[in-house]
Amino acid sequence: MSSCSFVMFGATGDLVRRLLMPALYNLAATGLFPDRCALVGVAREKLSSDTFRRSLVDALREYLRAAFDSRVADRLLASVHYVRGDIDSPRTYASLANLLVAIEDHRPSPADRLFYLALPPMTFATVATSLAAFGLTAERGGAGWRRVIVEKPFGVSLDSARALDRELADVLGKHQLYRIDHYLGKASVQNIQTLRFGNGIFEPVWNRDHIDHVQITVAETVTVERRGRFYDATGALRDMVPNHLFQMLAAIAMEPPSRFDAVSVHRAKAELLDAVRPGSDGDVQANVVRGQYRAGAIGAANVPAYRDAPYVDAASSTETYVALKLRVDTARWTGVPFYLRTGKALSRTRAEVAITFKRSPTMMFSEKQAERLMANVLVLEVAPDEGVGLRLNAKSPNPSLTVGGVDMRFSFRDYFDAVRAVGYEKLIHDCMMGDATLFQSAGMVEAGWRAVAPFVDAWAESAGHDPFPYPAGSEGPPEADALLARDGRAWRPIEQEGAR
Repeated sequence: MSSCSFVMFGATGDLVRRLLMPALYNLAATGLFPDRCALVGVAREKLSSDTFRRSLVDALREYLRAAFDSRVADRLLASVHYVRGDIDSPRTYASLANLLVAIEDHRPSPADRLFYLALPPMTFATVATSLAAFGLTAERGGAGWRRVIVEKPFGVSLDSARALDRELADVLGKHQLYRIDHYLGKASVQNIQTLRFGNGIFEPVWNRDHIDHVQITVAETVTVERRGRFYDATGALRDMVPNHLFQMLAAIAMEPPSRFDAVSVHRAKAELLDAVRPGSDGDVQANVVRGQYRAGAIGAANVPAYRDAPYVDAASSTETYVALKLRVDTARWTGVPFYLRTGKALSRTRAEVAITFKRSPTMMFSEKQAERLMANVLVLEVAPDEGVGLRLNAKSPNPSLTVGGVDMRFSFRDYFDAVRAVGYEKLIHDCMMGDATLFQSAGMVEAGWRAVAPFVDAWAESAGHDPFPYPAGSEGPPEADALLARDGRAWRPIEQEGAR
């Protein structure tokens, strides 16, 4: 690309400061972000462009995971502009249009534009419609590409996702819309497909004949903080399951795509998510546990209850934790339960997929020796560390036949010389290159909402039932343990290291 304008709506918000700016810095540091790219912020705060630039430098110093290099920052922030305005006001888009014309008049053609909507989902249609009305997304006359990135959650239900998709389709071409899920930008999540399809030892056993069950965990120590307005209307299920957790589920369970391109991968993932059902044909409520954190301590910090957080209803029944038992109705996975859980204010931040294999025959071992044999577990670590762990059984180095479990582990940090990424780097770069493979398609979004709809409907029918309480700093409500215990299984402790 010869020149580019990167326009950030919600430019003074937490997402831009904590994640987007460090990602852009990392791209610039590795030569993957164009030097002649103008950064344009749009927000309601009264700021000058100079003040906005200084705030971006402050954000980099605070949230960058690598050492701050002022030369990289200067290169990235060589052209920073700010537009003050409300997203509902036509004057905001008129000012933005005038600014972009002025910027592009002094740059080589074509001038590309990427609009990043770091905003709540209910604003997406408003912003996209206004951008189109002022000609800001029009691709004509060799003007360059125009692309729009929207954040999750994409809608709050199947009906709202479909309605939003129709509204956006009226003003944007299919090739212009990029639905981002930063989990798909994590190297460890991308590695799931490489691990499965690039190693001959795994794909032959990646099925119901060899796998006992799968656990997917996304645990966070972070509380709702000051996101109460959004979170209290959304909850853990809508906020995390149809996107982050289902993206990992799809990568684990989908059939091999015919090619590794956007169309083939999106189709394979959508077909997999269409096959997701509650864990049994009986009572849907028996396959889900909802929790809400109460006051507690995370490390040395005392944490108030969720209901005491800013902008949260004092009698809120919104869940901050959810655990699900699901099944995947395909020939590959029939009979294999998938257990998913996610929550806030837990004892540790951890995201992982744990695949437990069926035990091998033990007739050659004595009863006492067989008791020491552990199930093989393959753990795909996503956060805070990225890597792969494998539990094996081995004989101890002594004359007697003593067996026990051992762990093998590979860490991305030890093998690859890569900057500590935030997960947005590859996705932003792919969008600029026009590659939508690691973004969500409309079919994937709709399939995800269809899969969680039975749980949402069941909760609506049992309105008035509060989520189970759990203290901040714990592993979640004890009732979640029963979800697995009735199947003779147990959650992997969130505090646990390795594949044990």
